[in-house]
Amino acid sequence: MPSQITYGVEQMLAEANAAVKTLTLPEAQAMLGRDDVLFVDLRDPRELAREGRIPGAFHCPRGMLEFWIDPASPYAKPQFQQDKTFVFFCAGGLRSALSAAVAQKMGLAPVAHVEGGFSAWKKSGGPIEPPDQKT
Repeated sequence: MPSQITYGVEQMLAEANAAVKTLTLPEAQAMLGRDDVLFVDLRDPRELAREGRIPGAFHCPRGMLEFWIDPASPYAKPQFQQDKTFVFFCAGGLRSALSAAVAQKMGLAPVAHVEGGFSAWKKSGGPIEPPDQKT
């Protein structure tokens, strides 16, 4: 018997976007390079190798986010234990909205995510490091 999904992605995204700050591309690009801001790239390694990356962004695969944020986790990363603004992004702005909401719920603050994600960033001419040509 098929399952009956009662809480879907659209509802999750609507709630996440209502709960966290969404940065426009100009707002996000103005924050790049600031010492008090950490850009967090949620894309998987294949996406980084194929598309490139935002300079200085910290790579955190989406599947490890909660474990890397929680200081009590054996997988905790020092990048998330800093007093900074955390700007999440993915390819299109969907995973980053959900991730920012989860991070905020966990107590990480302040958090935001980039509207349109890396694809919009790249299309707008935002600075990027080229893809890894070895892959």
